[in-house]
Amino acid sequence: MSDSTNRSGHRRLLVAALVCGACATLVTSPLLAAQGLLSKFTYDQLRVSGFEFDVGSVATHDLRGAMIGGLRMDAGYLAPHVRVLVGASYTRSRFTDRAVARVNRQLLKLVTDPDSNSTIDVGRVHLSDFIADLDLQYVFNDGQPVTAVLGLGGGVHIREGSGRAINGTFIQDALSGVSPALNGTAGVEVGLTPAWRLTGELRGTLLSDYSQFSARVGFMYRLPAGRGRR
Repeated sequence: MSDSTNRSGHRRLLVAALVCGACATLVTSPLLAAQGLLSKFTYDQLRVSGFEFDVGSVATHDLRGAMIGGLRMDAGYLAPHVRVLVGASYTRSRFTDRAVARVNRQLLKLVTDPDSNSTIDVGRVHLSDFIADLDLQYVFNDGQPVTAVLGLGGGVHIREGSGRAINGTFIQDALSGVSPALNGTAGVEVGLTPAWRLTGELRGTLLSDYSQFSARVGFMYRLPAGRGRR
């Protein structure tokens, strides 16, 4: 075997080794980065740290603005600056006149009316909504008198339609039910005392059939074990 053949074989082996090394680096680097990120998540700081009560206004395209009230529990930190909030809220809204008129027109299309003089009016229609949600919030300026938060989460909406003309009908059945939702939040907290904080929040919610927006203010009470923890 000639020297040139040996050199060619050595070069191929060197190139193959370099390619394998590069591939190993490309594979292991993201894995190490992911391991480093996952190592920051821990259950050690998950404990009841405080409670919040808030009130505000909620609005959607077809519903009049209505009051909403909620109670939330601060379940502690899942990672540095990332806390878990578990909440329950309730609101009751009335459908706008435009939305009711649209329902009246749709129902009228189902009526056989040779003389075209029939009318339908379902009257006032309300929608009650009980909401259970879980949010992960990133807390900026943690531990400072004024902090900002951004969050994502999910929830379940248990809805029930009601109205004098629709109770016991398929319209009530269509308005009632359980729907999953996605939440996005942005808020601010102001420390009043070591235990009490004033909170403000803007929340957008996306459901399968409509979306809603709410603005709330409230007070959070921090338990002694939760004060000053990150």
